[in-house]
Amino acid sequence: MKRILVVFGGRSVEHDVSIITAINSIIKPLRLTKKYQVEPLYIAKDGRWYWDEALSNIETYSSGKIDSLIKKLKPVNLSFENGLVISNGKSFNSKKAQIDIVFPALHGTYGEDGDLMGLLEMAGVAYVGCGVAASAIAMDKVIAKQLAIANKIPTSNFLFYRSKDYKDNPVTVLNEINTHLNWPLFVKPTHLGSSIGISRVSSNDELGNAIELAFHYDDLVVVEEEVSNLIEVTLPIIGNETPEPAYLEKPTLQKADFFDFDAKYLRGGKKGSKNGQASSSYSEVPAQLPKKLYKAAEELGVNVYKTFGLSGIARVDMLIDSKLNKVYFNEINPLPGSLYSHNFQKFGLSNVELVEKLLFFAMEKFEQKNKLNSSFSTNYLKQF
Repeated sequence: MKRILVVFGGRSVEHDVSIITAINSIIKPLRLTKKYQVEPLYIAKDGRWYWDEALSNIETYSSGKIDSLIKKLKPVNLSFENGLVISNGKSFNSKKAQIDIVFPALHGTYGEDGDLMGLLEMAGVAYVGCGVAASAIAMDKVIAKQLAIANKIPTSNFLFYRSKDYKDNPVTVLNEINTHLNWPLFVKPTHLGSSIGISRVSSNDELGNAIELAFHYDDLVVVEEEVSNLIEVTLPIIGNETPEPAYLEKPTLQKADFFDFDAKYLRGGKKGSKNGQASSSYSEVPAQLPKKLYKAAEELGVNVYKTFGLSGIARVDMLIDSKLNKVYFNEINPLPGSLYSHNFQKFGLSNVELVEKLLFFAMEKFEQKNKLNSSFSTNYLKQF
């Protein structure tokens, strides 16, 4: 029986969303199969790692018991001597577990951005999802847009600024934005997901505040033009070298809104979202678009997936000008909240089937990589 380590929580503003993804969309369906030994590993907001069965119970977090629980637990020890081994102490009687596959459920910084993947690569253990480089690029909106442009993938016009540049010359920055970009604009932290810190602005009075808000979460901010006659769509995709797209999905919002954190997870109270993912009442699956336009968006999404070297699972967000029938790349989510299981379910893939396919892709990628030679014998050191 393979032992699966589900890693979640983390030092990220998306900490709470990560918990829901892990418990509802990964741990529960994996345990339903009765094929795997599933181990929950929770990373607290201070960065310490904990391993305990109670961490797989959502009530531990919703009731606030998590704080008292982790005070009683010992932080996890990691060993990379023979793959990945976790233990809850250093004594002879400490509980230990050899991990076969890691299933990351960390959203945002220190996880989804490639940091965790680098650690797992060094440990030599199979893991679900995108690799180090693909994760890092996908979570950097500026580099992602630059890579898209280099590969002739349409994207909206944009500028980007570092915190110091703006603090030193705010007037220069605002003038440059007004000179080179057309209103309205979106202002975004470069490395975050779940639409946190994003603002839509239509005047100079709003622009400065929006930039300050984005810099509260990140030291690099992107300012981009809004696509006219906008239709937002998103495409969850799974697979390695042969991507398998699910349905194109379209948020159903009022014209003045955009698909922010509130719309995705909170609007409508506790029942406004299901399993911590976008409420079905705020999205249309599949998106009702003209057949040719639907196909164009799907093809662009798959092209992005291949071009960026994504693997396992990712979600490609796109923007459509409904009058010009033109599709633009917007951004990539290399670990969609709750794995976008609501979409895959409508596509005919149950939660259980989805997580099992992702484990298969993880092992496929791991085995292919292990076939490569990672050492090279030389006489170089003999000259010293």
